[in-house]
Amino acid sequence: MFGSRFMPCDDCGASVDRHDTSEHVCDPEHLVAFVLFTLRSDVERLEESVTAYLDSPTGRFEVWQARREVQRKAS
Repeated sequence: MFGSRFMPCDDCGASVDRHDTSEHVCDPEHLVAFVLFTLRSDVERLEESVTAYLDSPTGRFEVWQARREVQRKAS
């Protein structure tokens, strides 16, 4: 079986020539995109947790209190 000459960079996921890795420098934007991609399930769980919290009695109170505080400061 033929192996690929290119492998993904462990840090940023870019395709890198495995015979000449010294040339590769991770692009900061690509690195951020790759890290966000790897964390997508964590981000999704965080969103679900925040939504669940805001739907709870404590969360609803906090939303009410924050809204009241903003209105008070705007007056």
